[in-house]
Amino acid sequence: MTEFNILVATSKHIEHAEEISQLIELSAAARGTGIAKRSIAYIRNKIEEGKAVIAISEKGDFAGFCYIESWGEKFAANSGLIISEKFRKMGLAMRVKRKAFELSREKFPNAKLFGLTTSLAVMKINSELGYRPVTFSELTDDEQFWKGCQSCVNYDILTRTNRKHCLCTGMLYDPVEKYKHQRKKFQDYKEKYGQWLKTKADFLLKKFRKNNT
Repeated sequence: MTEFNILVATSKHIEHAEEISQLIELSAAARGTGIAKRSIAYIRNKIEEGKAVIAISEKGDFAGFCYIESWGEKFAANSGLIISEKFRKMGLAMRVKRKAFELSREKFPNAKLFGLTTSLAVMKINSELGYRPVTFSELTDDEQFWKGCQSCVNYDILTRTNRKHCLCTGMLYDPVEKYKHQRKKFQDYKEKYGQWLKTKADFLLKKFRKNNT
């Protein structure tokens, strides 16, 4: 079994910034949704700020990445979770996400952690860390965060619903709520989450395609 070193990224990992940027873009294209681009400069900056987690294989190959975005002390997010294709289906995504989650809690102990996703796998990981699905109104209203959605192919749906709906599902971890220490059994919710993602996507895509004809 391949072993991985999962750690807070430092300046010596900047050499992987181009590969990470390309992988994020390729992954979004394959999914047909989600953040389409994060520039090499953006990735470098997150590493230099100490707001990134990286996974390196025992042979020194890049394996996974996730970074932190923050808005004051009130909100933070773990974003850009990506795993190199050859290291997928090894449980690495959960390990990288957990490390990013721990780093976020260390840097921003009072912040609510949130994210947007269309991925059932990411919803599984978030649920097990104590996140819950929420409406977009419970997320940050910071314009810089929402500008980050502009590279998504579904951005027009977000803007035309006045940021109330999109194909993504918002998930939130609130450190002051009692459920924070409870691990969610995702299997209990998996079917409902899957149905919700499909129903929402079918409805929104049908509605806006109709309006565009």
